[in-house]
Amino acid sequence: MNVEKIAGQVRVIIENVQPEIDGGRYPAKRTVGERVDVTADIFADGHDHVRADVLYKKAGAREWQRTPMTELGNDTWKASFYTTEKTNYIFTVEAWIDHLETWHDGLKKKAKAMLNVKLELLEGALLLEKVAGKKERELTQLATRFRDDKKYLENVEYVQSAEFGDLVHRHPLREFESRYKKELTVIVETKKALFSTWYELFPRSAASDGKHGTFKDVIKLLPRVSAMGFDVLYLPPIHPIGKINRKGKNNNVRATEGEPGSPWAIGSDEGGHKAIHPQLGTLDDYKRLIAEARKIGIDIALDLAFQCAPDHPYVKDHPEWFKQRPDGSIQYAENPPKKYQDIYPFNFEGDDWKGLWEELKSVIVYWVEQGVMIFRVDNPHTKPIPFWEWAIDEVHKNYPDVIFLSEAFTRPRIMASLAKSGFTQSYTYFTWRVSKQELTDYMNELVYGPSRNYFRPNFWPNTPDILPYHLQHQGENMFIIRLALAATLSSNYGIYGPPYEFYENNPVPGKEEYMDSEKYEIRQYNWRRTNRMTDIISIVNKARKEHAALQSTWNLHFCSIANDAMLAYLKFTDDLKSIILVIVNLDQHNTQHGYVQLPTHLLNMRGKINAKLHDLMTDEHYTWTQEWNYVELNPHKIPFHLFKVDIHESFM
Repeated sequence: MNVEKIAGQVRVIIENVQPEIDGGRYPAKRTVGERVDVTADIFADGHDHVRADVLYKKAGAREWQRTPMTELGNDTWKASFYTTEKTNYIFTVEAWIDHLETWHDGLKKKAKAMLNVKLELLEGALLLEKVAGKKERELTQLATRFRDDKKYLENVEYVQSAEFGDLVHRHPLREFESRYKKELTVIVETKKALFSTWYELFPRSAASDGKHGTFKDVIKLLPRVSAMGFDVLYLPPIHPIGKINRKGKNNNVRATEGEPGSPWAIGSDEGGHKAIHPQLGTLDDYKRLIAEARKIGIDIALDLAFQCAPDHPYVKDHPEWFKQRPDGSIQYAENPPKKYQDIYPFNFEGDDWKGLWEELKSVIVYWVEQGVMIFRVDNPHTKPIPFWEWAIDEVHKNYPDVIFLSEAFTRPRIMASLAKSGFTQSYTYFTWRVSKQELTDYMNELVYGPSRNYFRPNFWPNTPDILPYHLQHQGENMFIIRLALAATLSSNYGIYGPPYEFYENNPVPGKEEYMDSEKYEIRQYNWRRTNRMTDIISIVNKARKEHAALQSTWNLHFCSIANDAMLAYLKFTDDLKSIILVIVNLDQHNTQHGYVQLPTHLLNMRGKINAKLHDLMTDEHYTWTQEWNYVELNPHKIPFHLFKVDIHESFM
C-alpha cells in the first residue's frame, strides 16, 4: 500500500450502505412520492463526534441535496429523502469528524465539573471562525466574545445553553470528509407499479349466449369490472391455439371435436405470438377494447407466454429455436410428473440464441405499439434471467412505463433475481400463507427484509392454476377473509375473477386445481349476477382508492392482539392524514374476540387517547379512549373490520 495515495487525515469509516442491491449492480425501486430510507454503519477511532449526511440528486443534476443522518445506536445511522419526480435518483453517504461538536461536548462536561475552561473557550473561538468563513457574522461575533475574559462566566453559562447547542448542530464543521465509494441508484417507476387492482377473466367465456366470447363481449363487461373498483383487466393469451396435441376437458391429452384447448398452447396455422385468435375478433377489436377500457381507468394486461404449440409457425420457420431429440422430434414441455404435450419450450442455448432474443423482444414491442402497457409474464423462471434483464431494459428505453408482472411461483432466490432484473411486480407465497404466524412472518419478511427495495408483491388468493386447499369445499366466509387480507396487506392484488366471486371450490381430488378448469373449456357465466362477495369487493376497492394508507405495502405495522385466530394491523401515511386499522377473524366458523393494542407511539398520540373509528364495511362508528380495546368479530356477519381512524387533534 503506497502511503502517498492514502488520505491519512480521513478517519471516518462508512460501511453497509443500504439500499445497495448486489453491490450496486441493481437499482432500488420506488414510485413518485415514496420515501427512500438510507442506512449505513458509520464510525471512527476514538471518541470524537461523527456527523453524516445522505447526498442525493436527480439523475443528470449537478448539485447534491443533503439530509442529515441520525444515529440509531451501535454505529448505525439513518436518513430519508422523497422521490418527487419520475426520474432516477442517485445517492451516497458522506461523513466526517465534527470537531466543533466534539469540542462543545467536552467543554460542557468540564464546565459542569466546575473546571476552568478559559483555554477551551479560546479553542472554541478558533473553531467558530473556521466554520464561519466569510459568511456567518453571528459565529465570528461569538468567537470574539469567547476571547473576552470579562465575559468568562457569561460565556460558560451560554455554551451550556440549548440555544448554543442548537447553533453548533446547525453549523457542522466539515473537514476531511469520507465519501462512500459508490453512488447508488433509485429507479422511480409509474404509480401503478405500487398500486393496482387486478381482475382476471377468459375472454372466450365473456359471452352470455352460450357462444365463444369475443373482445366485443369483454367491452360489454367493462362497466361491471369498473363498478367493482378494478383498474387492471388481465386476459389469458389471446393468440391462436394449437391444434396438434390440443388438450381437452380437465387436461385430457386428447381433445374431442370442438374443444377449444388451452390458451397457453400458443400458435397454429392461424398465426403465432403477434396474431389474435380469430374467434376473439380482430386486431382493431382488441385495440378498441384497450381504448374503451382506458376511458374508464382500466388497463388491459396481456399474458406474455413464451412457448409454442407444435403447429406454431416458429416450429417450422425456426426449428433451431427448439430442442431436437435423437429421433428428430422436438422435446415438449415437462415439469415431472406433469407433461405438456401441447407445448414446446424454447431452447435458449441454441446457436441462434441472439435471433431468438430479438424475436421475443419484438413480440413485446409489437403489443406495446398496439397499446398494451401491462404484461403478466407466464413462468418467467423457466427462461434465462439474463434474457429478461436485457429484454425489459430494451423495452424500457423507449417505453419506461410498461409494467411486467412475474408469475413465478418458484424458489425464493429465483423470484428475487427476476425482481432485481427488471420485473415490476411478482406473484408471491401469500396464496399459501394462512395462519396468523405464517402471515405475520411473511409480511415482515416482505416489508422489513432486504427484498423490500426491489420486490413488489402482488397478492392473488387464487389463479386459474391454483385453487388452494384452504378454499377447497369451503364456504363464503373463507373467500371473504382471503379477499380482505390480499386487498389490505398488499397495495397490489388481484383475483381470478368469476370463480372467486361465485365461490367455486370444487378441486381435482388431491390437487390444487379446479375441476372442470376454464383453462381447457369455455365457461358460461351469468354476468348480471351479483352476490355478497361482489358487494364486499366493491366496498374494499372503493376504500383502497379513497384512502392513501391502503395504496402502499410498505407502511404495515402489526398490532398486538392476544388471540391466534385474529390478526390486526395498522397502515398509515407519513403525515398521518390517512390511517387505516384492519382486524381480521381468521376463523371462518366461529366468533372470535380479544383486546387489540392501539400503537399510540406510531400515531404520535400524547396524553389522553381519543380515536374515532369508522368501519368502512358496516358504516358503524366507535370511539376508543384507551390503549387496549375490545373487539369481537362474528364471521357470519362479516369476518373483518376495515377502520378509518381519526385522531382528535387536541391530543396530538
